[in-house]
Amino acid sequence: MGFLKRDGEDDAQAPVQAAPAPPGDAPHQAAYEAGSLAGIPDSGIERIERMKQEVARGFFTSDLSVNEFLLVKQAGFEPLGLVLGSSIYHIGFQQAMWNQSQELGVLTQAMYHARELAMTRMEEEADQLGADGIVGVRLDIGRYEWGADLAEFIAVGTAVRHRGGELHRAPNGRPFTSDLSGQDFATLLRAGYRPVGMVMGNCVYHVGRQGMLASLKQVGRNVEMPNYTQALYEARELAMERMQREADELRAGGIVGARIVERSHGWGSHVIEFFAIGTGVVATSAEHEIEKPTMVLPLSG
Repeated sequence: MGFLKRDGEDDAQAPVQAAPAPPGDAPHQAAYEAGSLAGIPDSGIERIERMKQEVARGFFTSDLSVNEFLLVKQAGFEPLGLVLGSSIYHIGFQQAMWNQSQELGVLTQAMYHARELAMTRMEEEADQLGADGIVGVRLDIGRYEWGADLAEFIAVGTAVRHRGGELHRAPNGRPFTSDLSGQDFATLLRAGYRPVGMVMGNCVYHVGRQGMLASLKQVGRNVEMPNYTQALYEARELAMERMQREADELRAGGIVGARIVERSHGWGSHVIEFFAIGTGVVATSAEHEIEKPTMVLPLSG
């Protein structure tokens, strides 16, 4: 039986195996509680209190570009402040047969739950500011030399509130989240839609190696590799299915800006995480007026 290990680690340093999770089960979202500051450090709570005072006098911080900032304001929203959430997570370990393609449920659960913790803390910060939602959300993963099995999951975005007092929160009461750019966010609103939340699904998959005899039969030939094709196909489908399930739970009418990101995170060349993410949207009116594109001629050479 082969062991999955990080690149550059020898067998003597192999970590203890974690209890396997059922591969067919989708990960679950982290619990959200309105008004909660659980998991936010004292310095973060102090920053939020200062931000509340700054919001009262009209001051804000934002990672929006100038164009995004102006378009968000034109769409009727006021930036309140930069909000973030973080979670440093110990990622477990799971065995897999060297020639078997399968989902690694332990790693799938870890990667999903860590992102959800970061997202939930970011939403709780936005809730403290009285925000309707968060735009321009970025989800990043960082690794540090002092923890080979640790990863920091960071969620950052700009909290916004509707100028007219219209409630734009998600159906579950959480501030809406969106990874759309400020331009796309404003265009979406003008066309009669609004975001209800970022939706995501993931799948960490071990792609089984091919046997020596099968490899020899393919030398010099153009031929499909069905074991690799099916493994990657199934992993993407699982990630997409879970993302769509989240959208259904939010009662979204669809998903825009969907994409699939593939990374190995140092687990080795045959272990890949497929991460599907997008923004769930709902219609705000029966009429959807799509602006006609206009021609723009650059004046700089």
